[in-house]
Amino acid sequence: MKRTIASSLLAVMLLAFPAMVAADAAPGDVIVTLGENLTNEQKQKVLEEMKAPDGAQTVTVSNAEEHKYLGGLIPKAQIGTRAISSSMITIGEPGSGLNVETHNITWVTKEMYTNALITAGVKDADIYVTAPFPVSGTAALTGLMKAYEISSDQSIPDDVKKVANEEMVQTAKLADSIGADKAVALVAKVKEEIANNPPKTDADLRALIERIANDLGITLSEDEINSLISLFHKMQNANINWDQVNDQLSKAKERLSAFLQSEEGKTFIQNIIDILKEIWNAIKSALSSNQ
Repeated sequence: MKRTIASSLLAVMLLAFPAMVAADAAPGDVIVTLGENLTNEQKQKVLEEMKAPDGAQTVTVSNAEEHKYLGGLIPKAQIGTRAISSSMITIGEPGSGLNVETHNITWVTKEMYTNALITAGVKDADIYVTAPFPVSGTAALTGLMKAYEISSDQSIPDDVKKVANEEMVQTAKLADSIGADKAVALVAKVKEEIANNPPKTDADLRALIERIANDLGITLSEDEINSLISLFHKMQNANINWDQVNDQLSKAKERLSAFLQSEEGKTFIQNIIDILKEIWNAIKSALSSNQ
């Protein structure tokens, strides 16, 4: 993680917006967030890369906002003193789900953004996260939430913003040890279970995390388990719309189904089948030799 981690997660996720309010957002409406400390040349480069339409509403994200939502999650030195990450959010058709793309984001994956945005209540939008040079990506979340609040005219509760930022950081840290795909899958599956059948105690939550990790073939350290318990406990106590979370997770899973139907996905599945066949043949051979 580098200082720039702070600059991308934050660009996706902020609320304080007294003067600007959008009325009745419609599919196709666009809002751009720009890091406050971009040079004019960098701003132009980012806008061109995003293909931001002329006249798109543009707001800035400050380093103070980055510190507000990332403070305590990563060291201050990593948050840094400049707001660089930028993003564009395009309102989608109702029921379309979230579609996230990134550029120059090195630590936070688009699936991690999707998961955290779902927690924050963001839905039905095309999202693009970028920076003028490679950054970790955590600070972008603040700007995205800020843009969504303006475009939808809906405030995201502060506690929800904070827990979504923590989810982003925890998932990215977990990815360093178990891989990004498994980290995203674990967090998403636990959220789905919480939405459908919330655990009543920390012991129940621990059992849930351990069961899902085992199902996914993931080995977690005790520190990782405790960090996840703390994160999901905060989620349960935050003002989160769990019905909406479940709905958006379902739409995200539909994209996974599309992957499984692809040639790449079919090859992956066939490889698993071939391995199982080899194991079964080895067992049969061993049994035959013992008769």
